[in-house]
Amino acid sequence: MENFEPVLLANIHRPDSHTLAAYEATGGYQTLRRALRELSPAQVVDEVRRSGLRGRGGAGFPTGLKWSFLPADHPGPIYLCVNADESEPGTFCNRVLMELDPHQVLEGTILSAYATRATTAYIYLRYEYPLALRRLQAAIDEAYAAGYLGKNILGSNFSLDVYIHRGAGAYICGEETGLIESIEGKRAWPRSKPPFPAVEGLFRKPTVVNNVETLACVKHIVERGADWFRTIGVPPAPDDPRDPGSFGPKLFCISGHVNRPGCYEAPLGISCRELIEKFGGGVWKGRRAKAVVPGGLSTGLLSADELDVPMDFVGPVQKGCLGLGTGGVIVMDETYPIIEFLHNSCRFFAHESCGQCTPCREGTSWALQIVRRIKAGRGRLVDLDLLLEIADNIGIIPGTTICGLADGAAWPMKTAIRKFREELEDYIKRTNPTGYKIRRPVPALDNGTCSQKGSSVSFQA
Repeated sequence: MENFEPVLLANIHRPDSHTLAAYEATGGYQTLRRALRELSPAQVVDEVRRSGLRGRGGAGFPTGLKWSFLPADHPGPIYLCVNADESEPGTFCNRVLMELDPHQVLEGTILSAYATRATTAYIYLRYEYPLALRRLQAAIDEAYAAGYLGKNILGSNFSLDVYIHRGAGAYICGEETGLIESIEGKRAWPRSKPPFPAVEGLFRKPTVVNNVETLACVKHIVERGADWFRTIGVPPAPDDPRDPGSFGPKLFCISGHVNRPGCYEAPLGISCRELIEKFGGGVWKGRRAKAVVPGGLSTGLLSADELDVPMDFVGPVQKGCLGLGTGGVIVMDETYPIIEFLHNSCRFFAHESCGQCTPCREGTSWALQIVRRIKAGRGRLVDLDLLLEIADNIGIIPGTTICGLADGAAWPMKTAIRKFREELEDYIKRTNPTGYKIRRPVPALDNGTCSQKGSSVSFQA
């Protein structure tokens, strides 16, 4: 951290940082000029591949490898989809880039389109980002006027058109094939794979889908080189042949019970504790952390004694989390009840499940009903085992669903119950002292109203 120099957020505090004039004043679009003049598309792909850049949208798939899946002899068209949906709870790093430095995003998009031979790019924008919409559209208009977009960009043979497509606020559209279906005007149901989008994507043509932060990194890789990018972050684990390393800078969003919530840039591999203390200003009100979401709600929970974990693509996995995710860190202090976290996460994923896959549709719904009953004072100890059974049997990882939404729903349940079981059992015993040992099926919540009285819950018809 001592020698780290932010690059992705370097310009956001400059006056009018969202304008073309401010961006060009810092050398903006000079990398594009040089690439079009000196580099072939294959050379750009090779540089990105050598850099070890992994997707910042959650999955962490190597970007250059993803680009190489495009068929080399395809006559076109080839499409580039920019995933700006950003609906993972706790995540707002793409929003910062689009609102405060949209031309950096555009230059990365243009360079990526050049590398992949795409002639049309669609920016799939979260509907709840009205300022990002205005700033991006103004930046696109400025780029067209300056010759950075359109036909024969900067006198080269490369042409590119960029369009903004607004989503309708559905979490499922963050999944790349759900996003593609939405752009095509269909219900955003993720597609079964294969074929993968690189072979058959948007309008059944080869398509690359990358998120905003990933494409912003491409700009700096082409500008400074793959070797520079690999000096930041964490090299591959010597005992894990499947680990390609975690290289480059990363945007981390810190929210929840901290003194300075916000979006911060740090090298991959920084510890979760250092993120909270150095950037977040520590836990608020002089309290201690009880649990931390390391990378957006779907990644699950770290306990207080796991906060020294490195925030790279491997670290959170070693502590039982789904992965680094988007880098959206949510801090919960020692007074926050884990049952509230469990209820909020189950409610979110049950609402956002598209319903295409039965295990996800039914599993998220039944998990929410069980947690609601526990929260209302009718919980049983066996309910925690039922929730774990649901969580262990839905998702791509057990092979029961098309997309990873169910995995995202499962990991908050798995980590909350396995790491905080004692607290959850105590809650059940306190709120249902006469029924927590029951193992037989119990009635669902009725339509009456429920009122809390001390440590027990009473129901009134």
